Amino acid sequence: MSAKHHIIVIAAVAMLATPAFAESNRKNLQVFNDIADQVNRYVHFTIFDDVSASVEDGIVTLTGKVTMPYKKTEIEKRVAKVDGVREVHNRIEVLPVSSFDDELRLRIARNIYNNPSFWQYAAMANPPIHIIVERGRVTLTGVVNSDVEKMMARSLAGTFGAFSVKNELRTEAEARAMIERSGY
Repeated sequence: MSAKHHIIVIAAVAMLATPAFAESNRKNLQVFNDIADQVNRYVHFTIFDDVSASVEDGIVTLTGKVTMPYKKTEIEKRVAKVDGVREVHNRIEVLPVSSFDDELRLRIARNIYNNPSFWQYAAMANPPIHIIVERGRVTLTGVVNSDVEKMMARSLAGTFGAFSVKNELRTEAEARAMIERSGY
């Protein structure tokens, strides 16, 4: 086979593979969106829980943290029922029971969502800022509109004696860029 013919064959294979790859990514994105819908519609999923999913050819990996063991199990069951899901790897962690952590969660949530800058989020069915507290350490997750909101939420969360506050909030632009980088 000549070098020219070899390059043409490689180009033809690449052209044929691209639509299949695009179709696979589109299917993964649809499954991902259906999973997100199932998690967000789960009545026991709150701003004190955080669940993420990755999808690769129908194999779903769930990660994150929830406040109660039954949430981990029920979220897995809901995700397993999504059309296109072949297998679920549940790596969700259950946060330890702690009255200190519970009180800290409530205080931080009130402080953030009672602030006029975040009222539009508080009015949503699924507020986007999640407050994960584990052994006195706070992690903020979710998506906000701007860097100013990220910094303000971090500042509001740090006023109640938490051992540390980790800000993993993303802006909408950062979240879109992350989705584009993932190939969806």
